[in-house]
Amino acid sequence: MSTPRHLQGAAKHLRPLPLWRKISRCFRVVCACAACALGFTPPSMDAHGGTVTQPAPEILTRTSAKHPVSYSPVLTWTKESNAVAYQLEFFPSAVKDLDPQAEDARAVFRTSEVFENAVNLPLDEMRKGLSDKQPLWWRVRALDYDGVAISPFSLPAPLYANPALPRMNAPLLHPVADKGRGSAMLFPVYSWVRPYGAASFEVALYTEDPERKPDAAPIAQWIAPYGEQYDETPRMGDTTYYWRVRALDKKGAPGAWSAASEFRMEPRHWEIAVLGDSISHGGGHVSYNPEALEYSWLSYLDFPAVNLSQSGDITRLMADRFERDVLPFSPDYLLIMCGTNDLRAGEFTVEEAIANMERIKEKCVSYGIRPIFLTLPPINPANIGRVFGEKITDEWQERFAKFNNYLRQQPHIDTAAAFTPYAANGELPEWLGLDGLHEDVIGKQLIAARVNANLEAAKQAADEFLQTQQQIQAQMQTSIQPDEPRKETMNDAESD
Repeated sequence: MSTPRHLQGAAKHLRPLPLWRKISRCFRVVCACAACALGFTPPSMDAHGGTVTQPAPEILTRTSAKHPVSYSPVLTWTKESNAVAYQLEFFPSAVKDLDPQAEDARAVFRTSEVFENAVNLPLDEMRKGLSDKQPLWWRVRALDYDGVAISPFSLPAPLYANPALPRMNAPLLHPVADKGRGSAMLFPVYSWVRPYGAASFEVALYTEDPERKPDAAPIAQWIAPYGEQYDETPRMGDTTYYWRVRALDKKGAPGAWSAASEFRMEPRHWEIAVLGDSISHGGGHVSYNPEALEYSWLSYLDFPAVNLSQSGDITRLMADRFERDVLPFSPDYLLIMCGTNDLRAGEFTVEEAIANMERIKEKCVSYGIRPIFLTLPPINPANIGRVFGEKITDEWQERFAKFNNYLRQQPHIDTAAAFTPYAANGELPEWLGLDGLHEDVIGKQLIAARVNANLEAAKQAADEFLQTQQQIQAQMQTSIQPDEPRKETMNDAESD
């Protein structure tokens, strides 16, 4: 299967990275970068033939003559988690005979380059010939990776606008905050609704509120080509972080700063922490990053857990950052899922990955943490190649099997087994993971269900493991104690 026209060229925007890290990060931007493509008119599409599987979007931005929006508004609608993109159509008047299953030639504007359930569009050209009292009418439907509709169009909604109202002039931030189970993440992802026409974005992070203290200096800055930025530095401590974004035009000239958003991540004791890569960090279905909690298996757990996972991690890097990232949260149990990035590309041996997991296990014992390993779900090389343009080693199944067999000899939860009934030829089916690497909503629910069902048994095994290891260490320390110095006797003194 070839990459759809509206997604082609995505990988070229990535900086040079090792294969194991390139694929893991590519999924963040493969659709987002298409949003900045210039002059593309999506091909006509027809949803007839059984492709429609989801309900039409609802709750479109409500406007009225008394409550209009500006000529550059942010429009929103209900999220469809099975969508990769959305198609919007705008009409100069109400059209009563619209087919909800097909495009309509009477639309004055149509776009399929929308990758979240919010978009900023200028209305000036669309409203030509309309009085201020006349609304536009608009509708939206969900699309799959190939640009084919998976839902009918929504019912058309009126869009009243007033040219006197302030236009959107800065990005609209999606808050990084406590949004419930699964949202406690050590490595935040900053995302926003992009203003129409922005070429890139400047992102700044502070430990002071830059709106109250205009001279506050940022502690980190990024130039982001898309509507999101992954922070590769763990953000924790007894401090409040503030972040904001501004758009840059093609020449790099900045626009206005967004309002600042704040978050905190205070180190404290957690009973359970999760250490992993992007599969545990979150995100999936090409267009969704970890802030979309429906794509985080931690959000479906029956218990709270802090997410210490970092997208793109390999086992060596995870072992290297153990003291820095795990110890501040002093977990009783550490759920560990890693190795997919090591094993799929062939850059590392199974023995190297196992050695790194042994390092993590030894560190757990040293600090009194009970390790629980999670086996690796399967992947789908064809879909990874389709979405990311990368080749997976032909021996991946043998490598995964050998690694998982090692994990099953440790305190573990066999999350891989949850996929066995659905994995034809041992591969991750597309309906469980569109990009072939990151499980989608149902896939993440399968992981969580397996963890929920087997946690108590795994905790007991981890308790026994830690107790046994600590006893062994105590015995070893006793056996290597030096003999006490012999007391000098009278006979010894006389012999001298």
